[in-house]
Amino acid sequence: MIKKDDILLRPYTLSDAAALALIANNAKIATNMRNLFPHPYSIDDALDFITNTINGTIKGVFAIIYKGNLVGSIGIHPQTDVYIKTAELGYYVGEKYWNKGIASKSIAMITKYGFESLHLTRIFAGVFENNKASMKVLKKNGYMLECIKRKAIFKNKQLLDEYYYAKIND
Repeated sequence: MIKKDDILLRPYTLSDAAALALIANNAKIATNMRNLFPHPYSIDDALDFITNTINGTIKGVFAIIYKGNLVGSIGIHPQTDVYIKTAELGYYVGEKYWNKGIASKSIAMITKYGFESLHLTRIFAGVFENNKASMKVLKKNGYMLECIKRKAIFKNKQLLDEYYYAKIND
């Protein structure tokens, strides 16, 4: 568990399924996620996801708890082989909780955890071109735009650029 102020990042429990399904079943979130993220997002999807985090099939994922409520999800995914000191960052916050600084604070917390506890050198995130809010919170946390992968994403029958941000642990 990682706690700072009014935000707690903790492992998922099966009792989180209803709240997770409620916040994740949102087209505005799904449109900026990989296709593995279902839409509509049902309670069965939530239970499958949570079960996979509990049994270790999906690693490095935390529930974002804000003032006692599950409001989103954040994960840090260490890479393999020659990328062993690198991890990918992924996150979302339910629409009801947008513009409250929750994503930004959660990114700061997980980044610190990645550098200090996982001993990572580099954390990166790929952002779809139309997700300006995500770009903004990454920049706010010291992530730098490294490149734009042109037409790298095919989502909702559209080709999109992927903006690639990273932060280095100096």
